[in-house]
Amino acid sequence: MTTKTQQIRIEDFDYPLPDERIAKFPLPKRDESKLLLYKEGKVSESIFKHITDYLPEGSLMVFNNTRVIQARLLFRKETGAKIEIFCLEPVEPHDYALVFQQTGRCRWTCLVGNLKKWKEGALHKEVLLGGETVVLKAEKLQTCGDSHLIEFTWDHPTCTFADLLDAAGVLPIPPYLNRETEKSDLQTYQTVYSKIKGSVAAPTAGLHFTPEVLADIDAHGIGREELTLHVGAGTFKPVKSETIEGHEMHTEFISVRRSSIERIKNSLGRIIAVGTTSVRTLESLYYMGVTLASNPDATAEELIVQQWMPYDEMNNKLTAGEALQNILDYLDRHQADKLVTATRIIIAPGYEFKVVRGIVTNFHQPKSTLLLLISAFVKGNWKSIYDYALAHDFRFLSYGDSSLLL
Repeated sequence: MTTKTQQIRIEDFDYPLPDERIAKFPLPKRDESKLLLYKEGKVSESIFKHITDYLPEGSLMVFNNTRVIQARLLFRKETGAKIEIFCLEPVEPHDYALVFQQTGRCRWTCLVGNLKKWKEGALHKEVLLGGETVVLKAEKLQTCGDSHLIEFTWDHPTCTFADLLDAAGVLPIPPYLNRETEKSDLQTYQTVYSKIKGSVAAPTAGLHFTPEVLADIDAHGIGREELTLHVGAGTFKPVKSETIEGHEMHTEFISVRRSSIERIKNSLGRIIAVGTTSVRTLESLYYMGVTLASNPDATAEELIVQQWMPYDEMNNKLTAGEALQNILDYLDRHQADKLVTATRIIIAPGYEFKVVRGIVTNFHQPKSTLLLLISAFVKGNWKSIYDYALAHDFRFLSYGDSSLLL
């Protein structure tokens, strides 16, 4: 299957982004950021705290409640060499909730900084926890591409891996901020509704919401629903190939409650996704439902949405309602109250949106898969939006301003 989408040239999604337009820190008040409005091809602007003035009546907003973990662990060898281990994804146990509860040992897929200085042997780090010293040990078991399987062990019977990360880990802020993590980031780089630990990057569209804005949304009778997609480091991976066919999408963990899927199904035509991660999750649900149509007993592994699945005509025959109903039936057969799987979906021009009717999102890096997603949603009109933002002093990327695309 070769599609027009696969032949898209990434250089057509480039734009000049001067360093001074990248917001290095957030505004003192989250909801005072600018809000670009895009509807039926027209661009205007407002302030984020007034977002409810522009949301269609009866909308259901879907938020990603993932929480960023302090995923960077810094070790120092006896030689003085600094080694950084960046936890990407749990391997043993494979479940996020379980891995954070582990006592004694666990295994993760990790990136390793200054790898050439770590040829063999284990790394050790003393961590102060509640007045006691815990020794954390890291061993490199195998290499897979540019990542490594690392086993962590520690010498305390009741201390969990979550405790260790909270005490010794560093919050990973985006590489393009070109600065060290500061204490303020621990608060400002989390959404006010974050709950489920597991991301190595924040779902940044959510950073603009305050308790006041959420209360305003409720007061306007607009629905709110949550799901979980743990954002991987691959979200920052630039497209290096000339056409997007050569770009390999990373796998991201998804968890959606049965009650949320039911509510989404009952609100089709009115769904506003907060952030590209929510978009990817919602659209992936459709293709999971498609898989279940032909394979009702699919395993969680078989439900993972593959990168190019949406671009095969055979996979677009169901209505969104039918696809979501297939998931509900599947969960009922397994007496499960939530769907836990993963996605590798790529959303690019040529993609037809099945679930999402509006997006709240920040401004993304040139030549990124996120910019491809935005272009697909606004039918190729991304340039007029970005030209407006550049001409009207909008701040870009994670800590920058926001937009509402309808």
